Amino acid sequence: MNDGTFPEISMFILGIKLANRNFLHFEDVMTPPPADSAVRTFFPLEHPIPSYASKSVHSRLFSTAKMALHSADTSKLIFAPAGHQATGQAEQFTKGTLVRSQLNPTSPIPQFHAWFSRAQENDSGVDHPESCTLSTASLPSGRISSRTVYLKELDNRGFVIYTNLGTSRKAADIATNPRAAMLFFWESLQRQVHVEGRVEKVSREESQTYYDTRARGSRIGAWASRQSQVLEPQGDDDDGRKQLEGWVKEVEKRFEGQEKIPVPEFWGGLRIIPDRIEFWQGRESRLHDRFVYEREGEEEEWTLKRLSP
Repeated sequence: MNDGTFPEISMFILGIKLANRNFLHFEDVMTPPPADSAVRTFFPLEHPIPSYASKSVHSRLFSTAKMALHSADTSKLIFAPAGHQATGQAEQFTKGTLVRSQLNPTSPIPQFHAWFSRAQENDSGVDHPESCTLSTASLPSGRISSRTVYLKELDNRGFVIYTNLGTSRKAADIATNPRAAMLFFWESLQRQVHVEGRVEKVSREESQTYYDTRARGSRIGAWASRQSQVLEPQGDDDDGRKQLEGWVKEVEKRFEGQEKIPVPEFWGGLRIIPDRIEFWQGRESRLHDRFVYEREGEEEEWTLKRLSP
């Protein structure tokens, strides 16, 4: 009850008693005590609890429940991490819905562009809508690697990111298995987009056009870094950083006084040409809205289907 009368205190005391168990079910806390329980004589009915005390009881009761939702097995470093609700349970997804009539039936690109544009708006709560997780896998081992990258371009052909094409792990993976997956997660909008497809290099001209938009230090860095290679310490007081800084100085000297810097031959764009794109909108009780576009080849038509959450 929330009217400030004694049953709430009864529930709190019961919660304290039950909290001593190894496991506490939230339903137990909310079960009122028997009618003949001595607990019910703690406060006479005619003495309502002051509002500040009621709030304190409510806070302590639900704090007990929050802790009790977690496993008593101390070997688990993380178990069912809770959200910010008083119950200790994760938040529900309630910010939107997605229905088939909202989607373009012939291509997923307009829908992605619409969602991306929404994520870019000032009130979206999304700091970097262009950030995504790019996953690749090497063959024949099948070992998967993932990293966060920035989407830099989108057109009707696909999604473009830029990277070191010579020494990076993603480049090595793609050399053996030219496919990749991208995952965009816009938490504040409770939305995800999952992209899968074939990977191809963009032209040197396209890479130069993007490269020219980068800050000078970033252009120098693209030349200097042997991405993913081990940096060797230069002494007892160094962990390898000095080697990288030495390479940077060499490149700075090479292009000193030169504003127009050519894009390195080992650096450029990768285009993920999608054959599968899934749109995910969080819904209450984990009954999410999921729609997937698929096609067999780049010249084939897209199909659109709803998936079970």
